Amino acid sequence: MTFSTRGGPTSPETVETGTTVPPSSQPPVALDVDGLRKIYRSDNGDVEAVRDLTFSVSRGELVCIVGPSGAGKTTLLRCIAGLLDLTEGSVTLDGQSVDGPPEGMAVVFQEYGRSLFPWMTVRQNVEMPLKEKGSRRAERREKVDAALEAVGLADVSTAHPWQLSGGMQQRVAIARAVAYEPSVLLMDEPFAAVDAQTRADLEDLVRELWRRLGVTVLFVTHDIDEAVFLGQRVLVLSNRPTVVLEDVNVDLPDERFQLETRSSPRFAELRARVYELIQAAKKGVRSTAEV
Repeated sequence: MTFSTRGGPTSPETVETGTTVPPSSQPPVALDVDGLRKIYRSDNGDVEAVRDLTFSVSRGELVCIVGPSGAGKTTLLRCIAGLLDLTEGSVTLDGQSVDGPPEGMAVVFQEYGRSLFPWMTVRQNVEMPLKEKGSRRAERREKVDAALEAVGLADVSTAHPWQLSGGMQQRVAIARAVAYEPSVLLMDEPFAAVDAQTRADLEDLVRELWRRLGVTVLFVTHDIDEAVFLGQRVLVLSNRPTVVLEDVNVDLPDERFQLETRSSPRFAELRARVYELIQAAKKGVRSTAEV
């Protein structure tokens, strides 16, 4: 049986009698990236940021993306979110081609401070996309209440972002995405600017929300440990121009704990494999067969 970055078995199993057994039922694909290429063009010359990326994410999966610095991780995410035009290839969300910011997708950026409006309260920040979506007032109130409760901010709903810590501000950004009820949530190194303890708390929060809400998550990070701890799969990108170097299956228990999980032998093995791949990528290795 073979596997690909498009998720799940790519060929059926054949039993001894010679009859063909259909592959096990797989969740439908939520996000499909096919041959994505991005070239930045300017008067000073072209820069090929992403050469050829092909992968898919099944509905309800949590997939992390890592790669060397400058590998085009943020460019990839912005292309998927419809914020950048593609040079070649396609992005499909729930069967619909993405040619601009799609309704079924929400993004949590690394620079959370810039994504929040300082003159609005926490509640108003979380409610804003729902207003733009045309949701009724009662529905907005219900969804905002539930989102703030989910991220532990129900008691600061009337505060302004500048009155909160960095970690709490990022929780506001996550609550806003949760309230929007996206089918796919993109997260672009969202915890890079917070301290280690806050980062651990936010990682636990993301996994808790993912399991509770069943949302599909594509999480970009430069932190190998974070990728292995969070993800069901880790897509390791090559150096620029970028391709998928390897799709690493994270076969850790579904229930994960900061100390116990990170101390396990299997976590260490997976971390070492991803680290090895990234080091190879820095040296210009383009195929996993060379690693």
